[in-house]
Amino acid sequence: MAGNRTQEKQELHELVDRLTAGQVHAVRGLLEAMLDPVGRAIANAPLDDEPLSAEEEQALAEAREWLKHNQPIPHEQILDELGITREEIENYREPA
Repeated sequence: MAGNRTQEKQELHELVDRLTAGQVHAVRGLLEAMLDPVGRAIANAPLDDEPLSAEEEQALAEAREWLKHNQPIPHEQILDELGITREEIENYREPA
């Protein structure tokens, strides 16, 4: 069994060596997602099918109206204003 796994990994390495730079980037993202337990749980989570409350509907309507007259604010700008880096978000752990 172990020999079979070793052979599969070798074949995978050979395939990766044949990929273009863009394909390597895409496959890396896929592998990272596959190995991330939180990402996997989110991907497998059921869709939220609960109806929106009146407050939520109103908030969405206001946000959509605002976007009709304003440019969206980039996520990076919000992080900068809050003094938070993307790495801090990605590496965040709930306090014990």
